[in-house]
Amino acid sequence: MTNSQRIIVNTLAQYTRTIINVCLSLYSTRLILSALGQNDYGIYMLVAGVIAMLSFITNALVTTTQRYLSVCHGKNDIQGIRKVYGNRMLLHILIGCVTALVLILLGKWITYDFLNIDSSRQAAALWVYYSAVIMLWLSFITAPIRALFIARENIVYISIVDVIDGLLKLLIAIGLSYIAYDKLVSYAGIMVGINVVNLLLFTIYAAMKFPEFHIPRIKDLDKSLIKDLSSFAGWTTYSAGCVIARNQGIAVVLNWFYGTVINSAYGIAQQVVGAVQFISVSILNAFNPQIMKAEGAGDRNKMIVMSEYVSKYSFLLLAMVAIPLIAEMDTILQLWLGEVPEYSSIFCQLILIAALCDQLSVGLTSANQAIGNIRNYTLIFYTLKLMVLIIGWVCLYFGMSVASILWCYVGIELFTSLLRLPLMKWIADIPILPFCKHVFGRIIIPLIVMCSVCIICVRYIQTPYRLVITIGLSVVIGGISIWLTAINKQEKEIIIQSLNRFIPHNAKRHS
Repeated sequence: MTNSQRIIVNTLAQYTRTIINVCLSLYSTRLILSALGQNDYGIYMLVAGVIAMLSFITNALVTTTQRYLSVCHGKNDIQGIRKVYGNRMLLHILIGCVTALVLILLGKWITYDFLNIDSSRQAAALWVYYSAVIMLWLSFITAPIRALFIARENIVYISIVDVIDGLLKLLIAIGLSYIAYDKLVSYAGIMVGINVVNLLLFTIYAAMKFPEFHIPRIKDLDKSLIKDLSSFAGWTTYSAGCVIARNQGIAVVLNWFYGTVINSAYGIAQQVVGAVQFISVSILNAFNPQIMKAEGAGDRNKMIVMSEYVSKYSFLLLAMVAIPLIAEMDTILQLWLGEVPEYSSIFCQLILIAALCDQLSVGLTSANQAIGNIRNYTLIFYTLKLMVLIIGWVCLYFGMSVASILWCYVGIELFTSLLRLPLMKWIADIPILPFCKHVFGRIIIPLIVMCSVCIICVRYIQTPYRLVITIGLSVVIGGISIWLTAINKQEKEIIIQSLNRFIPHNAKRHS
């Protein structure tokens, strides 16, 4: 399988996984809510959510480990891979144990004093808390193994394990109502068991298939490598922390001026953008190992080309979904929620526009990670993203519209997205004009076409089925315009060859 074909296969695997797990999750949530009741379900979401906020650390650690492993793969440095993996696993175990110990010591204070939980359910809440800490610790241990799969571009197996995870959670949801013991405590304990199963599935396969997988020893610890890995992980964690601080900070600012009611609209907007951003995440996960390997092999030109592909395809695929959603947001929210909180529509539209702005040059972030010189990029780029809190607060303080903070969000996302170009020119001498030509020059026509189709549909079609027509025409006509104007001849040949692999030989012969 060629690199291009592997990217397409991995992208399709992630799309399939996401669609299946979203469906499983929606149904499982309904069953779990019914079995636990609103009070216990609220306790679980509150307590587990406190710990889940730290999950951005594990995501940053996975990114760091995968980057170093992929670079070593690009150099074909097997000993380097074993060394990186071993030291990374030791570092993960250390961080995981320290984090878990601190959280355990704080457990009673958080559940009994900090969180407003009814005294009759505090003991159960404490059990949920400890279960969540164990799951967090397991995620630290699983992270380097998962990174090993990503570096080897075995996204298909990751997708299979994630689907198994979703199926197990559905089985729990079905069986939970039949448990006689405390259902909240039982549910928390079983969730720990599922995380153990995930760890075992990754570990057993890696031990069987990957020669670089091994149990690390303390004597193999390389202080200089640990220092390098920790520095990269620190800046990666900083970037993830800035994004979380930005998203949660907007909620705090809105609450400060307008109270908790307005946060429901912002929360709905976050759910909507989270549901569609799997598109760009899938593209990034599929391309990132190739970008890292190209840089590791010393092929800077290939690395730049791949980062251009990431930016172009991430934007276009997200636009195919986001633009019709933006156009028909009022209708969609009405069908979904029935009673729609005020400002939900405009919040959803603006956050989707902000997400599109970020995708314009998102591949350059991967390029920066591949190069490894991330300190200056991270400090400038992600600190600027936090400026929305200051500017937005000023806007609201002086009586501007409640949506003004989200307009600031859009403006800063557009500014930082364009800022990536001169930043990467400064850091790695990546040329600006070719990137603009290969990305911006290719997306402009499909963008105009999709926007025009949606505007025409919303203005001139007045039928109960307008939503379906708008989405259908936008996707079909937008897809045709992408194929004709955004994809060059070489890319078309690769796509056709890749798709032919999935056509059975008998079908080809028959045709």
